Amino acid sequence: MGSLSIWHWVIVLAIVMLVFGTKKLRNIGTDVGGAVRGFKEGLKDSTDKASEDSVSGGIIEVKVAHNAKG
Repeated sequence: MGSLSIWHWVIVLAIVMLVFGTKKLRNIGTDVGGAVRGFKEGLKDSTDKASEDSVSGGIIEVKVAHNAKG
């Protein structure tokens, strides 16, 4: 009783298409796809930059003072 059958979804989809129209729905889909693509590229760029920073090939000089008592 709580779940919707396939016919309920078909009716909801038909009403949505009547209200918004197919062109507007297509534009919304394109915008959402572009946003997801941009998000993925941003994640990829940030992980690439993080790995570049951690393996930059630079030399870090450390001076250690040895304190010998005795």
